[in-house]
Amino acid sequence: MIQSQTTAVSVGKYLVSPLSKRRADGRFAASVSIRSGRGSSTHDRVLRLTPSFATQAEAMRYAQREGLIWVHDPASR
Repeated sequence: MIQSQTTAVSVGKYLVSPLSKRRADGRFAASVSIRSGRGSSTHDRVLRLTPSFATQAEAMRYAQREGLIWVHDPASR
């Protein structure tokens, strides 16, 4: 199971890093890391997303989009 990460996007105090992982059935799972803080005060939230995707690129785009939605929507925190 190979995990892949693209370039992280910095949004204010957050660092949004989309991730994808090939599942046993050949499809791709998406997740996103949302990091804030520095040093010993770093907090990293990882959202594992439900849909699966036919391609890695689709999974990565979805993960990045969901991470940016989370960052911009205070109600989701």
